[in-house]
Amino acid sequence: MPKTVIAITGPTAIGKTGRAISLAQHFKTEIVSTDSRQFYKEMAIGTAVPSQEELNTCKHHFIQHISVQDAYSVGDFERDALKCINELFKQNDIVVLVGGSALFMDAVLHGMDSFPEVDPSIRKRLNAQYQSEGIVALQTQLKRLDPNHYDKVDLQNPHRLIRSLEVSIATGKPYSSFLGKRTQKRPFSSILIGLHAERELVYERINTRVDLMMEMGLLEEAKSLYIHKDLNALNTVGYKEIFEFLDGNTTLQTAVTEIKKNTRRFAKRQLTWYRKNKMVKWVPYHLKEKDFITAVTELLNENYG
Repeated sequence: MPKTVIAITGPTAIGKTGRAISLAQHFKTEIVSTDSRQFYKEMAIGTAVPSQEELNTCKHHFIQHISVQDAYSVGDFERDALKCINELFKQNDIVVLVGGSALFMDAVLHGMDSFPEVDPSIRKRLNAQYQSEGIVALQTQLKRLDPNHYDKVDLQNPHRLIRSLEVSIATGKPYSSFLGKRTQKRPFSSILIGLHAERELVYERINTRVDLMMEMGLLEEAKSLYIHKDLNALNTVGYKEIFEFLDGNTTLQTAVTEIKKNTRRFAKRQLTWYRKNKMVKWVPYHLKEKDFITAVTELLNENYG
């Protein structure tokens, strides 16, 4: 068997962690997380970090390994993850990759795209626009300049919006036209498994997860992070809505409703992205563990075939 990465992806709240653990146990290997929200030590409940029981079941890498105050780019992660995977391949023929952050997973599997240099004044101007006009102004501009990327990007992440806009403005070409141009040869084979469920069921699971997060203490966790609320790491669904409540701009009930709504929107964009990716091998999320492992094994055999 060639050295192989089995990558598990799919919309948020679909059950990726459990499936990754099943595969890691079956193949007697370890898990590399590509969930960029779960990198941070201080964030656990709002990012749905695997439970201690799950972490004890098999070894996970890149879970809560940095601070919200650390600068950590997708390029940093690509370097660190590849080093980790190469070390794991010394003992195992298979490594399991899991996460819903498509950008970080793609960086590991295929490398990063190359972008032209951008005049720093453009980013400065866009940051000023965000501060004065809000995120909707950035969203509207991106929809006009690059409707394809608008359908895929996290519209609630101003850092991603500004990055997309600055490239589009500087070059006069859509940001999306620079994507997928660079594929690096990796010293391993890979297969991308997508967990499939009907959209309404995904939305139902999201609503249930958010309610559970609140029961587990998301409000208290957000309070402990309030001092860092302006950091990019905290500008994420589940925290920014609670910060709005803590700032006195909304009620707690409304904040929770907004978390559910924004998470559903994020899942919708994830589904749109994955369904356009012809490399994804779709497997029903609800299969029994034995049947899931059988399905993945069959896909592996086809991949080698």
